[in-house]
Amino acid sequence: MKKTLLIALSMICLLSVFPQEKKMSIGAGLEWNMDSRQNFAGGIALGFDYQLPANAAIGVNLMGSINFRSMGVIEPIIFIRGYLPQKVDRGFFAQFDTGAFLIIEDNNVIPMPLVGVRTGYRFLLGKSFFVEPYGRLGYPFAFGVGAMGGFRF
Repeated sequence: MKKTLLIALSMICLLSVFPQEKKMSIGAGLEWNMDSRQNFAGGIALGFDYQLPANAAIGVNLMGSINFRSMGVIEPIIFIRGYLPQKVDRGFFAQFDTGAFLIIEDNNVIPMPLVGVRTGYRFLLGKSFFVEPYGRLGYPFAFGVGAMGGFRF
């Protein structure tokens, strides 16, 4: 119990040393995409990113899409992002995605590799919130257009 209390107090002290810096973001969003063999699909996304030096970020996204018929897709993605022109965690960005594309159809799971690029704009709303419209292209999904919103901490 004493060790747990000591660790918790140490973490609070360390976090209070840098109260102005917001290095992490967590968000959720909606997407319209081509995650289906026929017609379009709608998706829900969850994401987390960590701000690196030199106006870059790394993170993970988890997307779930359905074509409203018989096919669903889950996309666990890792990414690296750069903000242009050299603004820290806001403004235009370019992002490289890689991960898996898991097709769920007729009670079967078909795994495929995923690669893609994404571009968008992160708007800051106050000090802690953001909204991020984006577009993406890649394989095997063709395209996606969506928006994420979230909290920076």
